[in-house]
Amino acid sequence: MVSIIRFAGSNCEFDMHYVYQDILGIPSTIIWHKESALPSETKLVVLPGGFSYGDYLRSGAIARFAPIMRAIKAFGEKGGRILGICNGFQILTEAKLLPGALMRNANLHFISKIVPLCLERTDNVFLHPYAQGDSIALPIAHADGNYYIKPDEQAELEENGQILMRYAYDINGSVGRIAGICNKDKNIFGLMPHPERLCDNITKKRLMYANILNTYKSPIGNAESIGQHVSSPQGLAMLESLYKA
Repeated sequence: MVSIIRFAGSNCEFDMHYVYQDILGIPSTIIWHKESALPSETKLVVLPGGFSYGDYLRSGAIARFAPIMRAIKAFGEKGGRILGICNGFQILTEAKLLPGALMRNANLHFISKIVPLCLERTDNVFLHPYAQGDSIALPIAHADGNYYIKPDEQAELEENGQILMRYAYDINGSVGRIAGICNKDKNIFGLMPHPERLCDNITKKRLMYANILNTYKSPIGNAESIGQHVSSPQGLAMLESLYKA
């Protein structure tokens, strides 16, 4: 079962539930943040995107104290798989389940568009369906996606193979153009892009348009290289792999 956590201010929990339950046929449930335990059959926990607690103080800073987080931490410590997307990624860093922090975008603007991404490491259950060096495109929608980590800790991420993906070009000021990471044990994953928003065939035309547009903005090169997987929804494979691999 996939347990999708709903905080006050979450807005992507139903998208995630639709992907797992309706598209992939994987049993899923939405868990209110005030619960103190996860369902016993939980195999994957997802912290979805949104604006938990209105992003007051800092994005994710209040959600880290939600009652369900104690159970999520225990689940992760036992090797359970956890995925944080956008606000979920921010919550995982605030809860110290992932290193670093997400700060305000360098241009101080909310950014919402499909962007090209370079897959840095695929030797993990999340990106297993892809090859290292693959280029894909996924939507982003955030104001606080500027990933920061100290130089020595960044070097440790590099050494341990914890950097999952990078933006093809500087989107928001993130150190090393980092878009997603995992923990050292590779069972907790966080990324700012939204794979759940490109899981349905209805999004294919939008993706193809974005690939053409990004051709003129990205050092990757041409639209074909940016969208190697354009023939199928690009976010689906990674979400399915995280549960089934």
